[in-house]
Order: sequence, then C-alpha cells, then structure tokens
Amino acid sequence: MTEFEHGGDIYTMMEKDGRRDRAILDFSANINPLGMPEGVKAAAAAALEKCDLYPDPRCRRLRRAVAEKEQVPEEYLIFGNGASDLIFRLAAAMRPGKVMVPAPTFTEYEKALRSSGSLVRYYQLKEEEDFVLNERLLASLDDSLDVLFLCNPNNPTGSLIPYELLRRIAQVCDEKQIFLVVDECFIDFVKEPQDCTARKLLDQYDNLFILRAFTKNYAMAGLRLGYGICGRPELTRALWETGQPWSVSLIAQEAGIQALREKDYLEKARSLIFKEREKLQRQLSQLGYKVYDPGANYIFFRLRQLSAPAYVDDFIADMESEGILIRSCANYRGLGKGYFRIAVRNEEENGRLVEALRRRETRWQKQL
Repeated sequence: MTEFEHGGDIYTMMEKDGRRDRAILDFSANINPLGMPEGVKAAAAAALEKCDLYPDPRCRRLRRAVAEKEQVPEEYLIFGNGASDLIFRLAAAMRPGKVMVPAPTFTEYEKALRSSGSLVRYYQLKEEEDFVLNERLLASLDDSLDVLFLCNPNNPTGSLIPYELLRRIAQVCDEKQIFLVVDECFIDFVKEPQDCTARKLLDQYDNLFILRAFTKNYAMAGLRLGYGICGRPELTRALWETGQPWSVSLIAQEAGIQALREKDYLEKARSLIFKEREKLQRQLSQLGYKVYDPGANYIFFRLRQLSAPAYVDDFIADMESEGILIRSCANYRGLGKGYFRIAVRNEEENGRLVEALRRRETRWQKQL
C-alpha cells in the first residue's frame, strides 16, 4: 500500500496503539483550532435530509455566495473536492510541458504534474535565507516554462511572498506567457492578508489562478471543499469538464454556504492563533530548536542535534508515545531529517505539546 505523505493521518496511529481518534492530539494538520463552527455543523446535518438528491454539479448557490465574498464574477470560480482535487484537475486540463515548483513546498503540486506527464523544474529555496522566496526567482523565469506554482504562505515553511514581489512575478509571467498558480489556502491566517494576496492582480492578469479552501479556515477537512479563482473562463470550464460532475457533495456545498455567514468566527480564530503562535514560537526556541518565522497557523522548525541520528529518528515515535502527532518534513524536496512542522492549537493543547517536548529533551540530554 502507498505510504501516506501528509499530516492528519490519525488512522495509522490508531491502528498502531489502539488509541481512539479523540485521544490523539494532532499537531500534524493545520486546522483552525476552534473546530468547525456550530452553524456549519447544523447546516451539514440538515443537508443529510436532502441526500437522496444529487448535489448541484455547478454549485450554483455556493458559487453566488463565494463570488460575493471574493468580489469576482461567478464565471471566475471553480469548485472541487478540496484544493488538492483542483491541483490534479489543473494538471490534467493544462498538461503543461515544463513547470517550475519551489523546493520545499506542498508535495501535491509535483505529484499532480508528474501524473500528467509534465517535466518539473525546481527552484531551490536556501536554508541560509530561511527558505524565503526572493527576487532571484525572477531571473529563473524563462520562455521554456509553461506554468509556475507558488504557495503563499508557503507550506511547510510558513514564509510569505510580499505583494510587490508577487506583482513583479505576475508581470514577468505575463510577459513570458507563463501561467501562474498561487495557492492561498492559508491566507486567512496571515496577519495582513491584503498585503500578500494575489487577489488584487486578477483584474490585470488572466494567466493567474488562485487556490483557496474551506478545509483549514473552517475546520472542514473531512467535508472536502476547495475553490479556484481565475479570470480565464475557458480554463474554469475545462477544469469542470476534467473532473467528475459531482465532485462537491451536497453536504459540503451547504456547509460552505453557511461558513461564509460565520462573520466573527475567523477573527476569533485569528486572534487566538496570533497570540498562541508567538508564545509557541518562543517556547520552541527556548528548547534549542531553530524556528523559522511563521506566517500562518503553523510553525516550521529544525531540531538542534542533527548530528545524533537516534535523537532525530526517534522524534516522531517519542511524540506518538505521548499521544501527539507531529508532521515530519523529511519527505519534502529540499529538506531532510530533523525538520518538522506543527500546527498552532489552543492554549491548553499547545501547553501539553511543550511539556511533552520538554520531557523528551530532558531524557535525551542524558544520552547525548
């Protein structure tokens, strides 16, 4: 069986030691720590009564609601079974010859592109620059490229692309006829999202596709709902034709419509995340870890004793023994053992994580 390479895999841990799902503290998936809003739960439950019907394949009510929220024409929107569904459909619909992808970044871009026969070229982010994308990328954009994938904020590093650099990238891509895909699935957890979103560029460039999702923002990972925004309606039509017609369930559509009505929910979550992120960042640094500046609701860090193989190799197992899942970043291109990512959760859960890490460091310091 193919190994699962993402966070949120509580099921393997349940099989290994028989824990129940709610007994596992999952820091491996970057989900809103407030959990799914009660109104969204109610809407999803109510939708069960209509599940003898097929869902609307064109997501019309949801489309109108998202168009109003994003202030874009309805024909700019395409919906899918999570953002990952749209990544694979983009690759299948466009079948680009050569694509540039930063390294490290979200692994599904590469997987989707290779499944469609694309040649993937990597733009290596530098550790000495904290894996932050900078203007050197501009010199790497040439006429041989068909598509450029960017993740803002980047997953797993959390680094942000400033708006001015993003604007210059979009301009160069337009000049060289490179299609630009910007994944903004975590943009709502950025302190000043308006300062780094590509949303403002949609009116200028039709070679731009922005990915968004309800998954992380509204803690709807199990419902699977993502969408794309693009000023090229022929592409959104092609994406619709590429996927199967009922990729978004009736329950997910109703939940998404209700989520957009939860006006105070995201602000409450943002306040919690910003407060807890700063504290958690400081506590990880005090443990001796190299902590990279976080831009969203997760923190990317490196262990301090990379020269001690067992100390690094046993990190995940030691945390699992405490009932805690942490995301190893060893499978990201451009990284390796010793790099990890954790979600920012609530104060009590973050405290349990830090105490477990302290116990772990105390044990290992006696052995190193």
